[in-house]
Amino acid sequence: MESSTMGQTSELLGVSIDTVRRWADADRFPTHREGNRRIVEGTDLAAVCVEVAQEGGVGEEAPYPSARNAFPGIVTAVKLGDVAAQVEVQAGPHRVVPLLTREAVMELALEPGMTVTARVKSTSVHIERG
Repeated sequence: MESSTMGQTSELLGVSIDTVRRWADADRFPTHREGNRRIVEGTDLAAVCVEVAQEGGVGEEAPYPSARNAFPGIVTAVKLGDVAAQVEVQAGPHRVVPLLTREAVMELALEPGMTVTARVKSTSVHIERG
């Protein structure tokens, strides 16, 4: 399972690292330590990304690219069908829901909590890991 540092969490949520630390200290989401770093598990981060986006408080501090560019975000849900799959990505204030082939989702091993970049060009959305 993927996990994020406090800095990565800050970027994904579109808020300052101080805000992320305050939210973690207030138990808005759990963290654990790896050495000197505080780490957020991917599934916990996915949940708080959706929650914050629904509150409308995301993206005020971090710029997000236009719809024709890249949307860094976190996978919040994967729904597999026989041939196609639906992947929900929370990218700051944007919820991107591309349809991909089941094979592509399996090949990328997409699951909730993973950080991805949704690339939008014209009417198609491409997902890449990392």
